[in-house]
Amino acid sequence: MARRDNVQNVNPTDRPRPSLRRRIFVYLFNLCLICVVGVLGYVGYVYLRMPSLDSILNETRSPAIMILDSAGNEIRSSGRIMGTPVSTETLPPHVWQAIVAIEDKRFFQHGPLDFRGIARAIVSNLRHGRITAGGSSITQQTAKNIFLSREKTITRKVQELILSYWLENRFTKNQVLDLYMNRVSLVGGMRGIDAASRVLFQVPATELTIAQSAQISAMLKAPTTYSPLRNPEKNIARARVVLQEMVRQGYITLNQARISAQQLAPATPLPDTNMYRYWTDYVIDEVKSRLGDYDTDLYVYTTIDRRLQERIAEILPQKTPPYQGAVVAMQPDGTLRAMSGGVDYQASQFNRVTAPRQPGSAFKPVVYLVALENGMMPDSYVNDSPFAIGDYSPRNYNERYYGDITLATAFAKSVNSVPLKLTETYGIESVLNMAGRLGVGTRLRREYSTVLGASEMSLLDLTNIYAVIWNNGNSVRPYSITKITDVSGNVLYERNPSETIQILSPETVEFMQKMLLDVVASGGTGGRARTDNVLGGKTGTSNENRDAWFVGATPELIIGVWTGNDDFTPMDSSVTGGTIPAEIFRQIISTP
Repeated sequence: MARRDNVQNVNPTDRPRPSLRRRIFVYLFNLCLICVVGVLGYVGYVYLRMPSLDSILNETRSPAIMILDSAGNEIRSSGRIMGTPVSTETLPPHVWQAIVAIEDKRFFQHGPLDFRGIARAIVSNLRHGRITAGGSSITQQTAKNIFLSREKTITRKVQELILSYWLENRFTKNQVLDLYMNRVSLVGGMRGIDAASRVLFQVPATELTIAQSAQISAMLKAPTTYSPLRNPEKNIARARVVLQEMVRQGYITLNQARISAQQLAPATPLPDTNMYRYWTDYVIDEVKSRLGDYDTDLYVYTTIDRRLQERIAEILPQKTPPYQGAVVAMQPDGTLRAMSGGVDYQASQFNRVTAPRQPGSAFKPVVYLVALENGMMPDSYVNDSPFAIGDYSPRNYNERYYGDITLATAFAKSVNSVPLKLTETYGIESVLNMAGRLGVGTRLRREYSTVLGASEMSLLDLTNIYAVIWNNGNSVRPYSITKITDVSGNVLYERNPSETIQILSPETVEFMQKMLLDVVASGGTGGRARTDNVLGGKTGTSNENRDAWFVGATPELIIGVWTGNDDFTPMDSSVTGGTIPAEIFRQIISTP
């Protein structure tokens, strides 16, 4: 009989359980593993949601437009502007050294993150009980400035870390610093050291002194708070700290710092560009109509006369309140030289030069041109007496009728009955056709009230009618741009003068110019515009004094003036085209 081993049955539940310490270890390990996987998953999710890193470098801002005056001087920039690209190789060393000294003194020693700087910032913040220091490296700031929004979220911070490592793997330290200097936001929506240098000190970044470099570097912490334009005292105080750090880190000597500290000064205030804003808005619209969509920075060469624009911007707010006003000035060939679409651009950006209003009697030259073309002369007699056609029976402004008077007298006194009778004689179609030849006929109503200026048109269109008369009867097409180039100088658009068309005969032009001169003579409605160099002009006042106009000419310019209320409410009954608008015209051409 075989021997059987004595085997003891063991219940699995009787096995010894792991110790408490081992169970805690396993639990924590699994928890950490889950957290790591979760963090890695979140980082991967954030990374996958980011756009192509290579493409973002070329998509950091919209194209900018630099608008130049007739002398080639910049008057305003539109869009977020970056200056000329700079680098550590092209700049004086003290420019980038000032930045490194105050922003990230260990920039060339640490990696994408400055862990020592982060620890130092945490200790400082804990000691003060509030955030007094930051630990972001220049690489982190570059990632934030170029790619990211200013929102303070965990997602944005993770993206910043990813981008920081990407930047330092893709570029050298000097190249990262170059990116930072060219893209950092500083002054008035502009980006980059060179843009700030030109705005604050009117020199390119390659010509910055040590003191100026320190002042720009002082802004990096908080551009508005430490702006040498808005807060020069704070800027200078922090610039002194920058100089001290540059000495401490061996970039400059103590003597250089002392000399530079004496050179610290508030930046030159930016010129007031609001006086050009109606003009630049108009020009930008013209650029878009010429080029459509564009993907490069542009230089736009315009026809504006800076001194004339400044003169108008000074006079208009003095003469028009409590009403609004607008002025446009052009040469006889259509070259626009100045434009002010309102009293105060900050208060209202609406451009009244291009807004349709009723021109009143300022439209009457169109009717008289028809008469002159049909053989009448300035000394031809017409009858000023009440006129009615159907229910339409307008009266003269002063309700006075002069009987038999010459065509020139009727025009100078701006009576209403004569142009209506001329229209009855030659037909409303002839008046509309003449307006069309002068460039405004398509928007006019086919009714007798149009003859007295009831159909709306803009100040620019109205002024253009008079430009034809003083352009020897040749067609006129207003223009504001002579050339558009990219930053490399490649010409994208250049104006080619179009061939003019003879619209009015020399004899008709001569007669009309004489009649316009009579308007500004003694006894004419535009007498207040009279000066030695005035060639003539015409007043206009719409119903219930809602609009008052004057368009006049000198040998160099045709200037149109309008005043009124934006809500079309009447002005005081004393305000006519022969008062405020005529006085504004005279003051503009009389001011040296």
